[in-house]
Amino acid sequence: MKSAELFERAKKVMPGGVSSPVRAIRPYPFYTANASGSHITTVDSEELLDCCMAYGPLLLGHAHPEIKDAIREQVEHGWLYGTPVPLEPEFSELVTGDHPGIEMLRFVSSGSEATMAAIRLARGFSGKRDIVKLEGGFHGAHDGVLVKAGSGATTMGVPDSEGVLADLVSHTRQVRYNDLEALESLLSSNDDIAAFILEPVMGNVGLILPDEGYLAGVREITRAHDVLLIFDEVITGYRLGIGGAQVKFGVVPDITTLGKILGGGLPIGAFGGRRELMEMVAPQGPVYQAGTFSGNPLSLAAGLATIRWLHEHRDVYARLEESAKAIGEAVGERENGSFVRIGSMFKFFFRDRPPADYMQAKECDTGAFGKFWKDMYGRGIFLPPSQFETNFLSTAHSERDVEQIGDAYRECLS
Repeated sequence: MKSAELFERAKKVMPGGVSSPVRAIRPYPFYTANASGSHITTVDSEELLDCCMAYGPLLLGHAHPEIKDAIREQVEHGWLYGTPVPLEPEFSELVTGDHPGIEMLRFVSSGSEATMAAIRLARGFSGKRDIVKLEGGFHGAHDGVLVKAGSGATTMGVPDSEGVLADLVSHTRQVRYNDLEALESLLSSNDDIAAFILEPVMGNVGLILPDEGYLAGVREITRAHDVLLIFDEVITGYRLGIGGAQVKFGVVPDITTLGKILGGGLPIGAFGGRRELMEMVAPQGPVYQAGTFSGNPLSLAAGLATIRWLHEHRDVYARLEESAKAIGEAVGERENGSFVRIGSMFKFFFRDRPPADYMQAKECDTGAFGKFWKDMYGRGIFLPPSQFETNFLSTAHSERDVEQIGDAYRECLS
């Protein structure tokens, strides 16, 4: 097996043999040779129907022809300048027009970089030190947000990784998702909180949806306590529709972070917000942020082609939602778990009821998920290899693909 041989080589020169921990599938990960539309082909000539979609960025599927053309055209003109490019104001105007919470934005190179800069901006603008995040909420791999889930909102944060300083994460507090009372209690007792950062729909613990009125309540509470609200829409941005979660739920944050779909499959991130906030960012203001690859022409070209396509084909969002609904109907009611979906995102939890927060998600039977994942893989379906990752559909998934996914779920869960 070529994948096994490649993994043996990789383990000798790469930590764990992979470039990101979630890719460390046992006994070895498959290696991709090429991909097109809704399918991946491995170096061992396996063809897999992809429900991972690179963990969300590939809303239009693999190797979409219009994105490919945009990249090819930009390559002809060069791919890195270290100067402003005409694509920047053009793309910025499109993105700000789509999001009620973004009047100005700054392009960066990843979602992690975007959330790191957003938190720095919130502290710089407010003059306060602490931030609040959700238990189990993931906002990238930078130190200030790598905090053990469950360390509690009323105690000092505990690092979730060696090498993270305890006194740094002591400025990070946590509350449970869908718990307005806990948020109110925390903000009432601490006047040094700069911002509350959350995924409006939790996508890094499987898929957890907000209770009715939760996000509106968060907006009301943060505003009442003069705490900036940061929506991490790295996953939900352009995934739940044009304008993301803030449009879908009608709640406008102070700062928004974007990534994934924004780059059409190439590395990108962005943070944006109200004009008075963003004017604090260097060189216009005192909050420093910089990056050699920020505003990379290839990423901007791919991203602009993606978002233009979505503007021209807005009906695809309804079709994607119907596809996820069809998979859920194929799954049906199950004693051994629960199916959750929103838009083109979906997940089956090995828990009798859909979780409402991270602690409930941790109650899932991960052993059962591991067996299920292998069974799905054996039927040619590639799902993210963790109970705590979300599945994604793309516009490239056909009705036959959706039927195949639904049939495989029904068979493997039975």
